[in-house]
Amino acid sequence: MINADDLRYFLEVARTGRLISAGRGLAVNHTTVGRRVTALERSLGKRLFDRAPTGWTLTDAGHELVVHAESIESALLASVEGTRADGGRLSGTVRIATPDGFGAFLLAPNLGALRAQHPDLDIEIVTATRHDALATREFDVAVTLERPSPRSVDISELAEYRLGLYATPDYLDSHPTISQMIDLHDHALIGYVESLLDIPSLQMFDEIVPGHRTHIQTNNLTGQWLAAAAGLGISALPLYVGEPDPRLHRVLEHEVALLRKYWLVVPRELQRLARVRAAISLLRTVSSSPSGLIARVG
Repeated sequence: MINADDLRYFLEVARTGRLISAGRGLAVNHTTVGRRVTALERSLGKRLFDRAPTGWTLTDAGHELVVHAESIESALLASVEGTRADGGRLSGTVRIATPDGFGAFLLAPNLGALRAQHPDLDIEIVTATRHDALATREFDVAVTLERPSPRSVDISELAEYRLGLYATPDYLDSHPTISQMIDLHDHALIGYVESLLDIPSLQMFDEIVPGHRTHIQTNNLTGQWLAAAAGLGISALPLYVGEPDPRLHRVLEHEVALLRKYWLVVPRELQRLARVRAAISLLRTVSSSPSGLIARVG
C-alpha cells in the first residue's frame, strides 16, 4: 500500500533534485525526506531515483510515477480550492518566474488589477535569465526566452518583442558617428556577462556586430538599461524598455531590429488551480501592448 504522504516527498525531490532543497520546501529535515522516499521505494519494489553527489535524478520508474503522483496532487489542490467559502477571492501564493526585463518592466508595474481583485493573494516574481533557473521547477507559472523541454509542463507562445540599440544623445554627440553597424566597433557596448550567458537569443551583439568587444557587462537587463541611461555606452534593449525612456535615443533604427519571443510555461499538475489560472490571465494581458512594443501571439 502506497502512503499518499510519501508521494508528496517524492514529488518535491523529483522537482528539486536535492534532499536539502526538498526538505526546505517541505519544512522538514532532509533526512526525513530521504527516509520517506526510501520507504516509498520499498513499498513499490522499485528504485525511483539514481543517487549521486550532484543530485538525485529520476529513474524510468520514477518518471512513470511522477505522472500519476502529479495527477493526484492536482486533484487534491483543486478540490481544496473548490471548497473556499470566500466568494471566489483567491489566497495563498503564486510564484511567477520570468526574465528580468519582463518581470521588472512589464509584470511588476501591472499587478494592480490582480491585487485589487484578490488582495489576499501573495505574488512572488522571481527573475532570472539562465536555463537552470527553471530546472528546479520551483515556480507556478514561468515566462522563458526559449522554448524549454516539454516534459511535465504545458508550453505555449506568449508574445513577440523587438529590441533596438540605445544610447544617450550626450554619448552619441561625444563619440564617433554611427552610420552603419561596423561603426559599433568604435564604441563602448553594454551587454550580458558573456561567461554566465547560456541563452543564445540574448547574445544580441554576436548577431549585430560579430567580433565585438562588450566593454560593460552585467547579468541583468536592468543594469544594462541604467548603464546606457547614464551615458556609458550603447545597449541592446527591448523596445518596451528603451522607447519610453526620454533619456535614450535609438541608434541605427532601420538597420537593427531584432525579434525575440517569450514562452509561457505551466507545470501540468498546477493548471487547474484558480490562482495559477489568474496568473496566466495576467501574463497574457500584460503581453498585449496597444503601443506595439510587445505583441501577444498566444
